[in-house]
Formats: sequence, C-alpha cells, structure tokens
Amino acid sequence: METTDRTKELETRDIGSLLWKYALPAVISQVIASIYNIVDRIFIGRGVGALAIAGLAITFPLMNIIHAFGSLIGVGSASRMSIVLGKKDKEWAENILGNSLIFTLILSGVVVLFTYLFMNRILMMFGATAETVAYAHEYMVWILPGMFMITITFNLTGLIRASGYPTKSMLIMAGGAILNIILDPIFIFALGMGIKGAAIASTISIFCMTVVSVLHFVQPDSFIRFKSHAWKLRGYIFKNITLIGMSPFLMNLAAAGVVAILNRQLLRYGGDYAVGAYGICNTYGNFLVLVIIGVCQGMQPIAGYNYGAGHGQRLKHVYILTMWICVAVGFVGSAVSCAFPRALMRVFTTDTHLIEIGHVALRYSMVMFPLIGFTIVNSNFFQSIDKPWVAIVTSLSRQVIFLVPMCYLIPYLFVNAGLDGLHGVWSSLTCSDVFGAILAAVLLYTQRHVFSIQNDETTNVETQNFASLQ
Repeated sequence: METTDRTKELETRDIGSLLWKYALPAVISQVIASIYNIVDRIFIGRGVGALAIAGLAITFPLMNIIHAFGSLIGVGSASRMSIVLGKKDKEWAENILGNSLIFTLILSGVVVLFTYLFMNRILMMFGATAETVAYAHEYMVWILPGMFMITITFNLTGLIRASGYPTKSMLIMAGGAILNIILDPIFIFALGMGIKGAAIASTISIFCMTVVSVLHFVQPDSFIRFKSHAWKLRGYIFKNITLIGMSPFLMNLAAAGVVAILNRQLLRYGGDYAVGAYGICNTYGNFLVLVIIGVCQGMQPIAGYNYGAGHGQRLKHVYILTMWICVAVGFVGSAVSCAFPRALMRVFTTDTHLIEIGHVALRYSMVMFPLIGFTIVNSNFFQSIDKPWVAIVTSLSRQVIFLVPMCYLIPYLFVNAGLDGLHGVWSSLTCSDVFGAILAAVLLYTQRHVFSIQNDETTNVETQNFASLQ
C-alpha cells in the first residue's frame, strides 16, 4: 500500500531538516505546557501559600500514575504506527488508531474511578500530612476529569504527529496550555477559588484539546482516519502497543512510587517545607525533561519509520543528532540552575525558609542533568524502534534501580557521619543520575547492531502475522 508524501519524506528528506520539522513543534508545545505548569505553581504558591505548594507536590505521584496508563497506550501506539507506516501499511495504522483509543478509554476510566474511590488513602500514602491533605484532595477532585481526558489527548496527538502532522499536534497541545494560562488567574484570583480554581482551569483546557484531537481523525483530508474496520479489537495490536509503551508506563509508575518514597524521606529529615522545596525543583526539572522529550518526540517517527524501512544509516544519524541536542539542553539547564538557585526559588515563593532549603535541593537535583538527557534519549530511541526491554531497563535505571536504595542508604550514612540527613536525600538524586547514565551507556553498546540494519533485515514476520489475522 502506497503512503503519501506526508510520510514518504521520512525516508528521503535530509535528517537535520526532518528532525527540525518534527522536533520543533513538539518542543514548542512541551515548552508552552511547561510554562503553564510553572505559572500554575507560581499562582498557587503566591496566591494560596507555601503549604499549598506542598499539597500540590503530593498530587504529583498520583497524576504520574494516571499519566502512566496514558503513556502505555499513547507512546506505544505512536511508535507502532511509525513502524508500520515504514512498512507502507496504512490499514494496519488505521487499526492501531481505533484500537488504541478504545484501550485508552478503558484503562483511563478504571484508573480514574479507582482514584476517586480511594483518594484520601492514596494521598496519605504519598506523604500528605494533616496540614497538606486538604489542599491535595481539593485539587485532585477537580483535576481527575481532566486527567481522564488528557490520556486521550496524549494518545491522539502522538498519532497525529506519527501520521505526518507535527505542527498540528503542537498547535493542539500549545493551544490548550495557553488557554490554561489565561484561565488560571481568572479562576484562582478573580473568582477566588484558590487551588480548586487551578484544577478547574486545567480541566476546561484539556477538554478543548481532546475535542480538537478527535476532530482531526474525522476530517476527510486526514491521512489516517477513523474507519469502521479499526474498531474491531485485536489482541495482537494491544500486545504490540503495550510492549513498546511498557517503558514509559513503568517509568511514570516508578516516578510516582519514587516521589512517594522521597516525600517520606524528606518529611523524615526536613518536614513539609522539604517536600515543598522538592516540588519546586521538580517543576524546573520537568521543564527541561519536557524540552528533551519534545526533541525525542520529533525523533520518534523518524527513527521508527526508518527502522521499519531498514535504513540503518539514517537511523544512526537521527540518534546522534538528537543526542547532541538533548545533552546540550541538559548542560544549559544545569548551569543556570546551579548558578542562580535562590533567584529561581524566589520565582515561586517569598518564604525565606523554603528558599533556603530549596536552593540547596536545586543544585543537587540539577547538577547532573546532561546525564539525564543522555538516559532519556536512549530510552526513547529504543522504544521508537521496538526494543521494549532495553527501553524499560534504561528508563527504570535512574529512578528505581539506583535512586530507591540510595535515598535510604546515603542519608543513613550522612547521619552516622554527623552530617545533615536532608543533604543525604538530595545527594541520592545526584548519584542516581550518574549510575543511571552509566547503565544506559552499557545497554547502548550491547544494541549497537541496530544501526547496521538493511532493507531486507526488517520485519517481514510481523507483516505476515498481520496478514494471517485478517
């Protein structure tokens, strides 16, 4: 089956200009979304208070869990669509579209319902205290409908980008973030709703993004559209999607667990203000991570398509170029954060105690960010080319394999040496970044053969399997 020029360029156009075309819209949408997150937290921190920031930080792991289920289908379906379009199979891509939407609705609905039923218990498990649980609960009650819809939007905008519309994907995400920035001060200040207003503003903005995303696949001029044959559930598509999506799923799930563990360690050694300081550090870190992920989202359809088409040299070229860009982003972010930590903390709060705790945390958490960029690129690259287990180990290395034991061991060693245990918790972040990057480099070396693939080495097996199931 012939593809259109919209996807054909993925195997013919210069890699540099192609990455620019696909990565720039993704980066812009991620940056705008990051700016929204920062502005949202500034409004809450300055308009509601330091404890509200701590309460908001408690909600991060819970939202990460919901996002994990969205990424399980969203990332997996976008990566799989790029690969099958590289095989010139449009019908298979349409089946991925229909099936992925059904799977997203089912999984997200179950997770959101479960969260509503056990919300307070979950928030306390993630480190909420009597002083912060009210803020966290109020925010989650109103943001959960938005979390359900954002999983749908995340899935569909990824497929929009994978099917050759990177700019449109950007406009949807960026438009929602800009609308959110506009609505935030209205609901928080003008209507006096506080932290609840921030959640309502987010939910309204997400709803608008979801509607526009769905409409794209209804329009007759879209390359991939909703077709009747695509609504038949196919087990092999679910299996293929989830295998690729398992890496970001486990990474987000691990992030939720790790934040819960870190929050408890921070409460133990520094109290609610340490949790709030980490929430602010997370905001800056997430800004850089989202920029890096934006570049990786631009890489994903290029890498997946050329892997499916068997163009090893183009695959290597896009990997190297993406790596240079992301490590450079990490270096700049690290340098700024380490040079001006107090100034960055003051953007969020005027509380001097929170600033004093937070500026130390910011330096520890950001100093090794170039290595984080290296690890993220490797994880995204391997999930783009259908190497799920390599991607899973790479993505979990920093957060689970190293950070979880270190956040217990290092503070213990600090206290026994007569040092501040809170500094030990911050140090565990730095050490895990280093060891995670080392493991990522080892895994990359073991998989270096993927850059030598040829056209006849690509997957005939999967295509034959697909044909036999029709």
